[in-house]
Amino acid sequence: MTNLTRRSFVGLGSALAASSLLPGSDRAMWTPPKKLVWTDVVDWPIEGRAFVKRVAPYDRLPDRAKGVVGEDVWGLSRHSAGMLVRFATNSAALHVRYRLSSATLGMVHMPPTGVSGADLYGHDGKRWRWIDVTQPSKQDVAKRFFANQPSDKKREFQVYLPLYNGVDKFEIGTLDDAELMPLPARGSKRQPIVCYGTSIMHGACASRPGMAWTSIVGRMLDREVMNFGFSGNGRMELEVGQYLAELDASVYVVDCLPNMTPDQVAKRTQPLVRQLREARKNTPILLIEDRSFTNAWFHKARQTGHVQRRKALRDAFYALRKDGVKRLHYLEGDKLLGTDNEGATDGSHPNDLGMMRQAEAVTAALRPLLR
Repeated sequence: MTNLTRRSFVGLGSALAASSLLPGSDRAMWTPPKKLVWTDVVDWPIEGRAFVKRVAPYDRLPDRAKGVVGEDVWGLSRHSAGMLVRFATNSAALHVRYRLSSATLGMVHMPPTGVSGADLYGHDGKRWRWIDVTQPSKQDVAKRFFANQPSDKKREFQVYLPLYNGVDKFEIGTLDDAELMPLPARGSKRQPIVCYGTSIMHGACASRPGMAWTSIVGRMLDREVMNFGFSGNGRMELEVGQYLAELDASVYVVDCLPNMTPDQVAKRTQPLVRQLREARKNTPILLIEDRSFTNAWFHKARQTGHVQRRKALRDAFYALRKDGVKRLHYLEGDKLLGTDNEGATDGSHPNDLGMMRQAEAVTAALRPLLR
């Protein structure tokens, strides 16, 4: 104390008191940090990553799809929607750092946490529970998820990758005296659920990646879910369907109506279902009607659109069943986001409440189909 003047001591005390009020401050700031070891997960068994040969590490379609699928679909397939990194560690601290492919971090109706965030969940011994999410403000993102946690045994974690951005590189930081090991993709033991759809499936407008309905379904069923939602471009295209047919799915989920006209639904449903059925003789296929706009009660033209698209889908469904197509199933869309008109951000895209409601409806429809 003799080496400190009263002024310097008071100043130091004030600084410490002020810093303790900063968001995210904790006891780790008072102890010398241990060295971090950074692990690039690019060669790990990433869940939701379907194909081996890709242009970039976290693309959703294979390299050979370029020039086959539409240009918009190809660009959107570069987003890491639905992918997650699963691992176990006994590290008392956990960090993450990654580089995003695009400088567009958020959208007017969807925050950067959902568009570009990395979303951490941990397993409490019974279920997966949320811990933290990054809050990107630039393309290079870094965050300490936690510090000073018990490290007497390994704990299981999973990090969902960004929904509407691509990832060039992704690393996990653990203390140098800790163990870190990847967990196998759940699809290695039970075939994944393969989903094809629109911006809603892609993840709009979840507040964070773990709240996309496909992510929620994965936790509810403890299954790997592959997300082939393409914003504005989920149109039952055979050019996309051919790649989905290559995948050994436990079930195919087709939720494309929000991007389609009634005429497109009438013309494209049967060819897509037949394409999938020809490749996978016994895999269940679940067709989902479009969710209702939450303001369709006011905008009658929107309600008319729902009626017409759904009739076209039902007609195709019954025609396929009549023609002997087996294991084809149907989920109505009118109540997917609830009945109180509160389930969407902009009338069309679900908020977190709507995402949870759709996930619950899809999960209930999938349970009897899974083997």
